[in-house]
Amino acid sequence: MPMVQPRRYGEGQGEGANSVLGKTRLILEAFQIDDVALSLSELSRQTGISKASVYRLAQELLEWGMLERSGQEYRLGMRAFELGSRVPRFRVLRDAVRPLMEDLHFSVKETVHLAVLDGLDVLYLEKVTGARQATRPSRIAGRMPLHCTATGKVLLAYSPPFLLEELVDRGLERLTPATIVMPGILAKQLRGVRAQGYAVEQEETTPGFTSVAVPLFGSSGMMLAALSLTAPTFRADTAAFAAALTAVTRKVTASYQIN
Repeated sequence: MPMVQPRRYGEGQGEGANSVLGKTRLILEAFQIDDVALSLSELSRQTGISKASVYRLAQELLEWGMLERSGQEYRLGMRAFELGSRVPRFRVLRDAVRPLMEDLHFSVKETVHLAVLDGLDVLYLEKVTGARQATRPSRIAGRMPLHCTATGKVLLAYSPPFLLEELVDRGLERLTPATIVMPGILAKQLRGVRAQGYAVEQEETTPGFTSVAVPLFGSSGMMLAALSLTAPTFRADTAAFAAALTAVTRKVTASYQIN
């Protein structure tokens, strides 16, 4: 696992970092997708907040249920999951699409993802998979880069141009030898996505895997999410995957009033 660098106190929060709420946010956001539990020292190091302040705030978060104790370490509590599950925009979307994702998985026997745009990342809302795709590193509530995932390319292609500019300014990270890190090539790919209606990512995120994604629009015409199929490259049929995904998104748009 890569070593987590200490976070500069209040990074990205401006004046709000000095408030109790700002410090609480830093503590909760210190938990990454792979962190089962963090010690008091780790929370202090990652947030830049003193151990005494972390301990005091952690006690209140324990009483609230946002954190739980695991021996001498802390982990996110069930209250955090409960509140996250109540977000109406994502809950309605996930509930509407999940049955169709299951049907698609049953039909093609490959991993199906539902993802949305969150900042400069892809956020996965739902995943339907079988045992033979267990090595794929995505997970529900996990994040992945926009520039090298099929879902991310779709979300970028149908977003305002400034989003791509911000992404390029941040830097395009290379995850595999196949990852596209040249802004000009990425921009050309995005034009292709808009022209053909789907995106393809071949081994840019994980060697040996290919993904195909299409946009999911609401009844008002606004882009809501991206839906994708992921399979080992040797058996990925991009044209068939794109057609199957498009059929699902049309059903969602026609059958559900989601905006």
